[in-house]
Amino acid sequence: MSESATAPIVLISAVGLTPRLLPHAPRLATLGRDGWSRPVVDSVPAVTCTAQATLLSGRLPRDHGIVGNGWLFRDTQEVRFWQQSRTLVQSDLLEEVARSRARERGRPFRVAKLFWWYNQGADVDVSITPKPLYGADGSKVFGIWGAPPELPPRLESSLGSFPFPSFWGPMAGSPATRWIARCAAEVLASERPDLSLVYLPHLDYDPQRFGPSGCDMPRLVGELDEAAAPLLDAAKAAGAQVWVFGEYGHCDVDRAILPNRALREAGLLSVRPGRFGDQLEAFQSRAFAVSDHQLAHVYVRREDDIARVRDEIAALPGVDRVAVGDERAKLGLDHPRSGEVVALAEPDAWFAYPFWLDEAQAPDYARTVDIHRKPGYDPCELFFDPKLANPKLRAMRRLAQKKLGFRTLMDLISLDPSLVKGSHGRPADRDEDRPLLIGHGPAPTSPGALPMTSVRDLLLDALGVRD
Repeated sequence: MSESATAPIVLISAVGLTPRLLPHAPRLATLGRDGWSRPVVDSVPAVTCTAQATLLSGRLPRDHGIVGNGWLFRDTQEVRFWQQSRTLVQSDLLEEVARSRARERGRPFRVAKLFWWYNQGADVDVSITPKPLYGADGSKVFGIWGAPPELPPRLESSLGSFPFPSFWGPMAGSPATRWIARCAAEVLASERPDLSLVYLPHLDYDPQRFGPSGCDMPRLVGELDEAAAPLLDAAKAAGAQVWVFGEYGHCDVDRAILPNRALREAGLLSVRPGRFGDQLEAFQSRAFAVSDHQLAHVYVRREDDIARVRDEIAALPGVDRVAVGDERAKLGLDHPRSGEVVALAEPDAWFAYPFWLDEAQAPDYARTVDIHRKPGYDPCELFFDPKLANPKLRAMRRLAQKKLGFRTLMDLISLDPSLVKGSHGRPADRDEDRPLLIGHGPAPTSPGALPMTSVRDLLLDALGVRD
């Protein structure tokens, strides 16, 4: 077997990188010229958790079960987003298959999984993922979690604390991506993994805030390229191949669809009012939507309500398509975690989660960055509320109050979904706007965009462990 076939591989998830944008990333474009690059057919939905699970498993959501970034956990009737447990993915993953086959051949095989999703409990040698610590008094301390357990403090001693506010929220930007790339470079040099999975999210922020047309995309892509430089240098020193996966591309949007308000007005969604605002009542609602960018899973308690709910959702301006029952199979979403009704937005629209009818009754978490409590994805978390005169000063005041032991909310986020000008989730219409794949070794011979389910086997070939 040739040396190149068994070279280590660094697989970078460069969120939002498409063939259209690659020319603005000179370092990554050089990788494409030295190897090959192709567009990849989007996962459905085209969101991080589904795309990563599809690529690593080589299967569709009907098999691996990751039907979005979040869904209704039916046994507890809780909506949970951004879960980290590896056991949620119901398929074998690239890193596990590669390790098993390498060991069958008598080869040691080490894996590093750095900020990719479904990290906790993963069968890897090195793991780093964002994971705050939560106190019994409601306080939160930012931090990273990882294995071996001595690695996170060692990395933060070397690199400084992980810049959590730049990973998500109104201050999200390049510092988090730069830190992850430097972290990956250090892990590559010290741990010598055969396969490194590295998540670089920089292009996922401003294109959602302002839409790709409202951004200086050449500058943003150049910042991603520059942030990746330490990792690319470390890969070269280690003799590793670098593959790049774009996950999805972004599109401009100018309208939000609010399915939960429509379901509430139709008498199908129930809330529990109280001191902390209206709370979605999953046990008593006949139907409610879990909004996830440009796709919504609508959960319907009674079978005889499905047709009515389908019609209610289909009638909303901005809805492109609804699928029920076996129709969901055409989307690869015929899985028990999917909603009884699955809706896709039109290209210029996205699904927002609000279910309250009056801002005065909005739940207290709605004005905060709270990715685990909200029953849907909320890109408004990328903005300070423009109604606030000095939001950063307000944030500092709230933080000081917390440190002094007062109960307070970091109520800095707008309730206005019209602020959001970019989204993703539905498959792109053109190859140049699909997620990019940069690879090495023999290029695929089939024309056009590659199925995302085919990428795992290409990587197993490059690692020299394909059956």
